[in-house]
Amino acid sequence: MFLRTCLVALAVVVSVTFNPARAMVCMEKSMTLDEVVDTISAQKGCESAMKVFRDCELTASGDVQLGAAVEKKCETDFMPGLKAAQKQAYQREMRICDGKYRNQSGTMYLSFTAFCRAEVAQRYSRRALKAGGAGR
Repeated sequence: MFLRTCLVALAVVVSVTFNPARAMVCMEKSMTLDEVVDTISAQKGCESAMKVFRDCELTASGDVQLGAAVEKKCETDFMPGLKAAQKQAYQREMRICDGKYRNQSGTMYLSFTAFCRAEVAQRYSRRALKAGGAGR
């Protein structure tokens, strides 16, 4: 009986550890992490990408990938137009996010960092769109 219990426990650990395509419920459907990243990337703009991120957040390390997709989407609104000093300011704000929870343990702090970075990118996107008069 003990051996059987150990084997079942081992099977559970192995299936959780080696199953990177685990699904989550997001936007009322079952999606893998990669599918959520693709959904974020397919959004028309930064605001809707951030909404998907918030709707699908894991509050765990998976949010790093989701947040990176939001950053990339938002950066298309402002990165090409940034001057060197503005780019340095943006990178400085990102480093502040990276350092904010650096000494904390637990995957939820990776999520907090991902959200901090995505929110910085979102703020820069809003400013750029407002300055350009575009409404996305």
